[in-house]
Amino acid sequence: MDVQEAAVTPEVLQPLPNGGTPRAVSTVGTPPARQHLSSEFVAQHQRARIVNALAEEIVEHGYRDVTVAGIVKRAGVARNTFYDNFGNKEECFLAASDLAGEEAMRHVADAVRVAPREWADQVRAGVGAFLAYVASESALARVFVVESLAAGPAAAQRYERAVRAVAPFFRLGRRTRESAEHLPATLEETIVGGIFWVVYQRIVVGRPEELEGLLGELVEFALTPYMGATAARRVAEARDN
Repeated sequence: MDVQEAAVTPEVLQPLPNGGTPRAVSTVGTPPARQHLSSEFVAQHQRARIVNALAEEIVEHGYRDVTVAGIVKRAGVARNTFYDNFGNKEECFLAASDLAGEEAMRHVADAVRVAPREWADQVRAGVGAFLAYVASESALARVFVVESLAAGPAAAQRYERAVRAVAPFFRLGRRTRESAEHLPATLEETIVGGIFWVVYQRIVVGRPEELEGLLGELVEFALTPYMGATAARRVAEARDN
């Protein structure tokens, strides 16, 4: 959809702050003069279309077999528009990976912020938000969780950084256990890695919609080392209000 088409459709895409995924806003009944789209808006919209097209191409072909020609065809933009935004396929991939990681962490942070103050409840809320994001945005999530490990050193480093950044949140659980000094030093990395591995597997086999149903199991897995099996299961099986 080019600029002229966007001006007469019931909805156009409006970019979110910080370059996030655009959202739809109604233009029905708006005089044509007020529907003028700025060059900045058009550029952001085109960039979002390219990034999402890359993600969809990856779902169909895998990162290694994705081409710039395929991306621009799916995005409906000119080849030079792609190169106005990205130097090559890898740059586009890194932008998509960053977007997916940032959006996933934003959903987690928002869920934790409104959860009860107990750490275990916040873990449940955060894990639930992460699973819900992956289930609803499986193409972008695949870029971040699956393809980052095979898309070159820069992508792999970004993925590892994101995984390590989550570990301190789980490390707070050591405060709930008297003998925390006996817990393995790598426990939190193991927990985060285990959750990501389950997500990885569901995406690879094409069943990301199953992830939200695994919330209880993953929460129990994450909490048991700190709280014991009984208490962890109680939190895992709690019903959302």
